[in-house]
Amino acid sequence: MSALTRKQKFETWLAHSFPNEQINIIPLSGDAGFRVYYRLILAETSYIVVDAPPEKLNNLAFVSLAHCFRASGLVVPEIIHYDEINGFMCLSDFGDTLLSEKLNKSTITALYEKAIKLLPKIQQTSAQEQWPLPIYDAPFLQLEMEIFSEWLVIKHLNITLTSDEEKQLRQCFNLLTASALEQPQVTVHRDFHSRNLMLIDNDDIAVIDFQDAVTGPTTYDLVSLLRDCYVRWDDELIEPHIRTYYLNNKIEVSYQQFKRWFDLMGLQRHIKASGIFARLYHRDNKPGYLQDIPLTLSYIIDIAARYPELTFLSDLVQSKIMPSVTKLSYQPEVKI
Repeated sequence: MSALTRKQKFETWLAHSFPNEQINIIPLSGDAGFRVYYRLILAETSYIVVDAPPEKLNNLAFVSLAHCFRASGLVVPEIIHYDEINGFMCLSDFGDTLLSEKLNKSTITALYEKAIKLLPKIQQTSAQEQWPLPIYDAPFLQLEMEIFSEWLVIKHLNITLTSDEEKQLRQCFNLLTASALEQPQVTVHRDFHSRNLMLIDNDDIAVIDFQDAVTGPTTYDLVSLLRDCYVRWDDELIEPHIRTYYLNNKIEVSYQQFKRWFDLMGLQRHIKASGIFARLYHRDNKPGYLQDIPLTLSYIIDIAARYPELTFLSDLVQSKIMPSVTKLSYQPEVKI
């Protein structure tokens, strides 16, 4: 199907969905995937309409999980109209205020506390009847970290690791995988960060972009929020939130063990993210995410250095990966 033909189908669907209305859509900045977002302006209200090609996206997961999360008490987009065959959706409009836009040193405590209170609702959601969640198992975790090797190290930086370096990197990946699997397994949003949380009326927080949810480690969404791939906060600002989560959720291991789970989960996520940012550039022609690679690598360098068994990972990124990244022509965006 040509782009023009798909655009015509989309416009026809909108006209049928809102008969006798004058259709006016405004393009919005999208996410890192294949979805295209618009704001639909009508006389009385506005909606978010989405062009989500079903051959590339799991729309059924989004629709099913929206119902499940809403039933759990979360504020998520209401699905007004849905064309399953073509992948067109009309959703309620939460406005334009992302949590990321309101975070600063004076607001971070209150806003993060409010966001973290949503995690039990996510974790306790059972979607099995409507949409059986994928299991975040060892092959899944390892496959994600291989994106780092394939797309950042080899494709983007043209670095060839020695056989010994590959072996040691694999040992680090195995350690991170084992840490993730020994944690309590819960429902995980899997992209729970400040750009996927929206401030709405009454300062409530709405949750979006949850179609990739899985059953996985209890620390995953917490670390996604507190060690955000797009902004980094000092440890003294996020440490109280880690401890509060630990106490409120009655985690049955020592705090030291829980903090290790948290740190190592963050490493797995940042390894994956740095590779995805490179893949978005080379495969999907989205260069904007290149500026976020240095931040994700800085997390890896600093956090891995705290654990003797992961010193190799820290040293590798610091001595071989980061210098190659900083030699490239783009300039990282200042994040605070």
